[in-house]
Amino acid sequence: MKILPTLIRTTIAAALLSTIGCTPTVKIEPPDKPIVINLNVKIEHEIKIKVDKELDELLNNNELF
Repeated sequence: MKILPTLIRTTIAAALLSTIGCTPTVKIEPPDKPIVINLNVKIEHEIKIKVDKELDELLNNNELF
């Protein structure tokens, strides 16, 4: 009956030794080349102006400038 505890101990020891060799490692290294970001941006603006009737008439008649 002493063989069973010894067998369990050796099995546990073998399992622990086999898991020690499988430790994952993570390495973080900067890239060799710089990071390039290409952006194609289209910006549109819409400006609305409210003018008085008198000013609108002046602009239409070219009397302002």
